[in-house]
Amino acid sequence: MPQPITDIYLPRQAKVEQIIVENSQISTFVLAFSDHTYNNAFRHQPGQFMMVSMPHCGEAPISISSTPTRPGAIHLSVRRAGKLTAAMHGLRTGDTIGLRGPYGRPFPMEQLQKKDLLFVAGGIGLAPLRGVINGCLDQRDQFGTLTVLYGSRTPSDIAFQSDLGLWKKQGVDCRLTVDAAEPGWDGAVGLVTSLLDDLKPNVNQSTTLVCGPPLMFRAVLGRLASMGFSDHQVLTTMERHMKCGVGICRHCHMDGKMACADGPVFSLAELRQLKIMELDG
Repeated sequence: MPQPITDIYLPRQAKVEQIIVENSQISTFVLAFSDHTYNNAFRHQPGQFMMVSMPHCGEAPISISSTPTRPGAIHLSVRRAGKLTAAMHGLRTGDTIGLRGPYGRPFPMEQLQKKDLLFVAGGIGLAPLRGVINGCLDQRDQFGTLTVLYGSRTPSDIAFQSDLGLWKKQGVDCRLTVDAAEPGWDGAVGLVTSLLDDLKPNVNQSTTLVCGPPLMFRAVLGRLASMGFSDHQVLTTMERHMKCGVGICRHCHMDGKMACADGPVFSLAELRQLKIMELDG
């Protein structure tokens, strides 16, 4: 097992092995720790995150998008949004960054076994769900049906196209929609909630994993409730500004909970007990 770092705030150096351009704003960085022994022993669970740092750019939490059943590299799918993420988009193969983690409560994979799983995501929201989907496929007999509903602004903005193609070949029901069509697009146009209209899930046998922007999130929650899903059957990851990643600084305080330590994965039932802005409206 990896030897723990005495200082929990001290990042380890990791090298960029590969950069996968997902769209104009999102790239997936394939990373390996420079310490090969540590890298080979590194493990994480889907839904956890890493604290990423670069000189003169600070530090930020990034969801791990790689698959726990496929160790050896860490995948971080990053949307260009601020100083650090913009700097990451300037990285090249061979460059190094700082990583510490993994942190946070992951998706409860054991509880999901034998369940039909419905994934609903928008934009970069598919990143933290990617490890869950690939993990289910690597242990296919442990899970029920897998359905992925994914919404993007335009066809050009659809990220993880390689993954979506592979998932379809492996029997995952992948349904895509865009807010605005482009020449050549013959798929669905509309909100991701519209993709739920044709679904007939066995609600009693299903769990839904939702991740996306707040407006999408609220709309999906309402639609799932009308379909008969209880709050205990809906899981999500909470996006909060985290500073320490280990529940000490309390920057990501949520009515008595810390997004970094008590989450980032929560059930909707847990969130209902907290004062969460994303659930309003």
